[in-house]
Amino acid sequence: MAVAWIRVLFMVVCLFPVLVQCRIRHYKFNVVMNNTTKLCSSKPIVTVNGLFPGPTVSAREGDRVLIKVVNHVKYNLSIHWHGIRQIRTGWADGPAYITQCPIQPGQSYVYNFTVTGQRGTLWWHAHILWLRATVHGAIVILPKPGVPYPFPAPDKEVVVLLGEWWKSDVEAVIKEATKSGLAPNVSDAHTINGHPGPVSTCLTQRGFNLPVDTGKTYMLRVINAALNEELFFKIANHKLTVVEVDAAYVKPFKTDTILIAPGQTTNVLVKANQESGKYLVAVSPFMDAPISVDNVTATATLHYSTAVPSSVTTTLTAPPPQNATALATKFSDSLRSLNSKKYPAQVPSEVDHSLLFTIGLGVNPCATCVNGSRVVADINNVTFVMPKINLLQAHYFKISGVFTDDFPGKPIMPYNYTGTQPKNFATVKATKLYRLAYNSTVELVLQGTGMVVPENHPIHLHGFNFFVVGRGVGNFKKKDRKKFNLVDPVERNTVGVPSGGWTAIRFRADNPGVWFMHCHLEVHTTWGLKMAFVVDNGEGPNESILPPPPDFPKC
Repeated sequence: MAVAWIRVLFMVVCLFPVLVQCRIRHYKFNVVMNNTTKLCSSKPIVTVNGLFPGPTVSAREGDRVLIKVVNHVKYNLSIHWHGIRQIRTGWADGPAYITQCPIQPGQSYVYNFTVTGQRGTLWWHAHILWLRATVHGAIVILPKPGVPYPFPAPDKEVVVLLGEWWKSDVEAVIKEATKSGLAPNVSDAHTINGHPGPVSTCLTQRGFNLPVDTGKTYMLRVINAALNEELFFKIANHKLTVVEVDAAYVKPFKTDTILIAPGQTTNVLVKANQESGKYLVAVSPFMDAPISVDNVTATATLHYSTAVPSSVTTTLTAPPPQNATALATKFSDSLRSLNSKKYPAQVPSEVDHSLLFTIGLGVNPCATCVNGSRVVADINNVTFVMPKINLLQAHYFKISGVFTDDFPGKPIMPYNYTGTQPKNFATVKATKLYRLAYNSTVELVLQGTGMVVPENHPIHLHGFNFFVVGRGVGNFKKKDRKKFNLVDPVERNTVGVPSGGWTAIRFRADNPGVWFMHCHLEVHTTWGLKMAFVVDNGEGPNESILPPPPDFPKC
């Protein structure tokens, strides 16, 4: 595959938004079609700079990043910089028809943003259709020069991107599902840095290899780029010390296995303290609902440098059961913010908006579908309809008729969300937003439902980090607030809502613009499990949206 073209300029004067000394990082992303036999099937895939996974974007906290994306493929395209706060620069956030019109074939767009108050592991991916299956890569944000990690510095850092692979074209997969009204086919394999390891349909695939030296410590920057599945990650005979999630430091703790949902990132320290040899790295799905998943375990190898190169992997590890709910819950409950003097957990103690959003599936009539109906997804019974003019543009230029700001703050027709279901599974189709005043505080309870089938939902909020103050099983009750953690809750941008349960988050609306919130299971987003918050400008230019750039894509 072609080598990525990357150009970096260091220590230049940057006027954004005031005169400061900073670095500008320049990247060029050529989006192209490539044939690959990497996964035992020869087919064209959409890539960035011919790479799968795509190139890593590296920066330091405070850097300004300019990435020119040139679209050479037949699809409309947009790129989302997942987890980047985009303070006042919503034009660079990336979700198609939310903050921008897509980049049309043969066109280009320069994403221009500054990394403000963030350091750690994030990632970028296509945010239109199902193209993020192959269009994705890591974002590595280092601390400012001279600022150490709040944990012992590792000897080496390695990006570990987890994904899914389809033998068929993913766009054909979702088009067929949309036409039939049924669920799409699952993937054919999971991947670790683009490799599945030896699987039954590809016995010659050797998999990703991680070389280590005895006594050294390695930081793995683990990213789940899979379209539709939460994943377990473990290494035979090695403990994983969790130190960060979603580019936010956490109180370190040791575990054998991490759980990571689509959209999430997790940094772990691994000490090479075992006998010389080769140790299996395993990635397998987590799903505790009666739903079909790709159950192929992806494998890689942690290889001590003193081991004989030709030797087989001597130490294996059994992946957790697919429905290992107790293991998944224990991991999620172990995450706590560092909450130190330098990295405080600034949890809103009072809230201006107390919201309850039910999330789940529904069924709407469809005369042309196989069963005369179509599976849909919704929030508070609203199946989101994508507009033809991007929402941020409509908000900024006050274009009427594109959206309404009457998204319901609570279910219109309350019912037993995790118990007996209503007879009518139909949803309302609309483009509704929820309006927030600048700097207002929000408590949002995400309530899972058993509508059609209960399952886990990783929910991602653009434009903000939030604190996960509580979670539980069954229906949320007011008395559950008494158990909220307002001291050191974990800070995230993507959080799992447990099957048949709820998750509560809090955040401050200190970033003006239009900010997407959706399930990061791509099938659910396609079905309509999404909405957006519109945050008004505050007082003065420093609390207002910047104007759109001159090369902003047109619909």
